[in-house]
Amino acid sequence: MTYDLYIGDFAYSSWSLRGWLLFRHLGLKPNLHLVDFSTSSVADQIPDMAPARTVPCMRTPEGTPVWESLAMAEELHDRHPDGGLWPSDPTARALGRALAAEMNAGFSALRTECPMNLRTAYRAVDLSDDTRADIARIEKIWSFARNKYADQGPWLLGTYSIADIAYAPVAARFAGYDVALSDTAQAYVDTHLNDTMFRQWRTMSLVTGKTLPWYAKPFDTKPWPGPTPQPAKPVETGPSVNATCPFTGGTPAWFLEYKGQIYGFENKLCRDETVQDPEAWPAFIAIT
Repeated sequence: MTYDLYIGDFAYSSWSLRGWLLFRHLGLKPNLHLVDFSTSSVADQIPDMAPARTVPCMRTPEGTPVWESLAMAEELHDRHPDGGLWPSDPTARALGRALAAEMNAGFSALRTECPMNLRTAYRAVDLSDDTRADIARIEKIWSFARNKYADQGPWLLGTYSIADIAYAPVAARFAGYDVALSDTAQAYVDTHLNDTMFRQWRTMSLVTGKTLPWYAKPFDTKPWPGPTPQPAKPVETGPSVNATCPFTGGTPAWFLEYKGQIYGFENKLCRDETVQDPEAWPAFIAIT
């Protein structure tokens, strides 16, 4: 048996990003179920996961539903203690848990005023005092962690952990709403924007689901501030230089052009997400 993971829209569901990152970091491949934010309520779409009524939620291999991303994180850490979700050092782990818990319970002004939207980035956003207070608090606790563990890596505790998974959508908000940050906080945001797993999630946000107008804000837009993708474009036909899809191993039926060569994929989703950011997909880059 394996896990089941239920997630919402890639572009807008910040909590779902956290759930997905947990499994990706562990190298686990759950049965993935997508909930459509443009139709009925989440609870109506996941009746077999009751009493869960939000996403993300997961079903353990034994059949137990677990909802709330922090509960999922701790349960997965308990089941996979060598997976690196928390550092082995108890001092770092204690700080990480405090950071993650504050994100899970707080910053309601930022979350309300700046919903995650990975399809759009705004410029010169006029934010409320309450949201700016949330931003200042986040900068303070980020700086505390980064100053303590800067010599061990670029993440909050040096190495990647549940604390970084908790703040990945915050980094996306700061990037998408043109938030002016300290050098330390901006460097941490940039670490997220350049992270392979984050970039993969964002490519899926651009090709999966609908653009939901109720997430739009009345501000001028700008290009997404993450790394500029290498150019690629879909093409109608092959032949491709690869005989099998780099993701599924299947026979290519969908094609793209990258650096003057034609590459093939078994399905449209694999092709389209690669077009958005080829370097986000190591399995593709390995065949180029």
